[in-house]
Amino acid sequence: MSYGLLFVVGLLTSLHCIAMCGGINMSVCIKYNAGSGKSETCGETNGEAKKQVEFAHLMPSFLYNLGRVISYTVVGGVVGALGSAIGFSGAAKGAVAIISGVFMIIMGLNMLNLFPVLRKISPRMPKIFGSKISNAKNKGPLLVGLLNGLMPCGPLQAMQLYALGTGSFVAGAASMFMFSLGTVPLMFVLGAISSVVSGKFTKKMMKVSAVLVIVLGVVMLNRGLSLSGYNLPLFNADFGRSSGIAKIEGDVQVVVTQLEPGRYESIIVQKGIPVKWTIKAKKEDLNGCNNAIVAREFGINNKKLGIGDNIIEFTPDKEGDFVYSCWMGMIHGYIKVVDDINAVNRNDINEKSEGFNLK
Repeated sequence: MSYGLLFVVGLLTSLHCIAMCGGINMSVCIKYNAGSGKSETCGETNGEAKKQVEFAHLMPSFLYNLGRVISYTVVGGVVGALGSAIGFSGAAKGAVAIISGVFMIIMGLNMLNLFPVLRKISPRMPKIFGSKISNAKNKGPLLVGLLNGLMPCGPLQAMQLYALGTGSFVAGAASMFMFSLGTVPLMFVLGAISSVVSGKFTKKMMKVSAVLVIVLGVVMLNRGLSLSGYNLPLFNADFGRSSGIAKIEGDVQVVVTQLEPGRYESIIVQKGIPVKWTIKAKKEDLNGCNNAIVAREFGINNKKLGIGDNIIEFTPDKEGDFVYSCWMGMIHGYIKVVDDINAVNRNDINEKSEGFNLK
């Protein structure tokens, strides 16, 4: 995933940030006049020194968001370094992503208040952090923003998983920095105009955010399933779209595919014959998401892709449709193993896989 796309993800999920943290954001946008002790919201103005007051009104929101950006970035670096030390396997990454996706879906349903019983299993902020944020409200928006990065937010945890998968302090920090920047515009505006936000608007925003969280949860769940060798039917690949059919040459079968920025081509190979799979990659098509492949069934774990021809070798020993994905589980394709490659025709590859029936 490119840093630009991470920014866009942050921009979209900032709707959820408003629903989850909007109350905290607005509460820290209250400033107190040292002389009178009178509180006024960020939307009020002072007739004396108008420019200075207008700037002062923006400062709490600015400091709060600055704190969030710093916190997200530092946490991203820490979990990225942790990922390097742990070295999660594809299956372990899949399990973590599945759990995260399930909790994101539960969180979205709770925001819609559809199944109250689910609130009992929804992730909650540890009391120690909750009390610290509550106590920090009187100590300044910057501190509240810093502590805000510790909240158990579904999309935030999903991006922390991304940072974990980078296996690098620098890459993890950079990823979370770009994501956090994407969340700033709406959160900053909300704080700056907090005094004019209506209850009706807030309720509508909550519903929109809830739906977005559920969608992100489903995507995250599918990501975890892909890393584990499965896939939701909703995301099944179409073998009819530029699939590569292997050709037997001597003792091996050869198949060639072209890497694309946002998708992998599916391939069809024969059982029992060693496969020599060449993935051609151009510089402009290679990115931080599609540059490593995982195919658990065939022992392919984080096969790095570079510019030019990338050769992957394996021997399929049973028929079926098998998922392969990027190292993040976000892009996936299929490896269809048949008994006789010579019997395959274009009509065969128009069939879609059956999701949970995948091996």
